[in-house]
Amino acid sequence: MRVRLLVFPDGLRCARSSDEREGFLALWTGQAENAAMQTGRWMGVLGLLGAGLVLWGCRPGPKSYDVSGIVREVREGEGEVVIKHEEIPGYMMAMTMPFDVKDRSLLKGLKPGDVVRFKLLVEPKDSWAEGFQVLSNVPPTVAVAEVVKPAAEQPTDPAQPAELNDPNGVSFYKDVPELNPGDLLPDYALTNQFGKRIQIADYRGGVLVLNFIFTRCPIPDFCPRASDNMGATARLLKARPSVPGNWKMLSVSFDPEYDTPRVLESYGKRFQYDPEKWSFAIGAFDQVQPLGSHFGLYFSRHVTPDNMNHNLRTVVIDPKGRVAKILVGKEWTPEQLADAVGVAFTAP
Repeated sequence: MRVRLLVFPDGLRCARSSDEREGFLALWTGQAENAAMQTGRWMGVLGLLGAGLVLWGCRPGPKSYDVSGIVREVREGEGEVVIKHEEIPGYMMAMTMPFDVKDRSLLKGLKPGDVVRFKLLVEPKDSWAEGFQVLSNVPPTVAVAEVVKPAAEQPTDPAQPAELNDPNGVSFYKDVPELNPGDLLPDYALTNQFGKRIQIADYRGGVLVLNFIFTRCPIPDFCPRASDNMGATARLLKARPSVPGNWKMLSVSFDPEYDTPRVLESYGKRFQYDPEKWSFAIGAFDQVQPLGSHFGLYFSRHVTPDNMNHNLRTVVIDPKGRVAKILVGKEWTPEQLADAVGVAFTAP
């Protein structure tokens, strides 16, 4: 007996078109009938069940959302556009986010201040924007000015003032030094998912993997991907006998108003975290902000929720508390991070 299945180059899945599906149904029906005649009713039933699973148990296509907003920045080299978008009902609150654009030709002609409508396509571990329509243009100075709060609401500590020096309303501490591999990471105080006070210095003597997230980030290829990759890296490290066991992971939230210890613990469980190896933490802005600024991290502060904007950094710290590796953005893999942890253990 010969049984034909619907097989594609990337594995078993559903047909992409009605013609493809109807053609497969015709083929499958004939094969199933032939199998039933030659081998009996039960083999025909098995063929029916198997083909039904292939055809109907297929992976779903991406979810599509209609989004409107104002372009803040166009990053053609990175295939991204930063947009201050309105609420996406049923998916995401209004915020400012960089969106991947797979077809980079769509970025040509877009400019800051453009009021746009576009499609956001979301898969379980990926998302991208397409179908841009420029509705009008707002002068960039007007589009950005609304994110800055009055001076009276800014920190007044003269020792280390915050300055809104980013066009997307992101504040930095001016005097925080940039750290590179080999530099010692200063100590900072945080609170973990169990409400316990912790210090960065507590992790010396082993390798620490440090990254930054906020739990309300819904875009699957931003914070969720980073957290998913952290979990996958932990599993890889546990399976590598050549890597010493005294490594830890720490994900620091920059949204302390929402990300309470209880929220962080719940978030960790979503990613099947091992609390013996992986912790989540929050801290005051005068701790979290300079900690991230050492590595070029930015995130929104002194802005309304619809202006939330951030990038991504993942950092490996060696047993002596020195920076061993800085992974920029979101394109790194668990294998790359696990390799960096192994190398950090060999640092002189």
